[in-house]
Amino acid sequence: MRRRAAVPNMESDMPEKQPTPNTTDALELLIADHRAVEKLFTAFEKAEEDDLEAKATLAQRACEELTIHTIIEEELLYPAASQALPESDVVDVEEAYVEHFLVKTLISKFETLKAGDKGFDATFKVMSEMVQHHVEEEESELFPELRKANLDVNALGEKIAKRKMELQSKLDQVGSHAVGDKT
Repeated sequence: MRRRAAVPNMESDMPEKQPTPNTTDALELLIADHRAVEKLFTAFEKAEEDDLEAKATLAQRACEELTIHTIIEEELLYPAASQALPESDVVDVEEAYVEHFLVKTLISKFETLKAGDKGFDATFKVMSEMVQHHVEEEESELFPELRKANLDVNALGEKIAKRKMELQSKLDQVGSHAVGDKT
């Protein structure tokens, strides 16, 4: 079983896997995911240009975190938001689905791109910019609207925490592959 690659000489600089916050508030759980991915983006930006192992590991971890996060939002958050929000705000949810599609498209590029390949850094940068835009919209527009709509964030948070554990367990069972590794 493959495990996440350790990065020699950079372990202390690598963001640690974030523990699930001690809350059942769905929006707080999702915000914690946002902060964890932002730390990975920042670490990638700070990585030395020729430290391909660090870049590959950071890209891999970001793709894993984003994949789990998008599944959770699409399965649980967005359907709940569509029900809780007035019709006029559902457009924001539809836009979020489109943004997820674009990020998933970039994530799929990392199935063949390896650190050091032409376009690797650019693809990661564009992905991080798209995610940062998406996060900003969710946190400044969608989440406040959901709070106003009196969405039961605790019941949703329990579902999110459970689903995240299931998805992480599946990932741990199959093991991680390095970005660009088809084995």
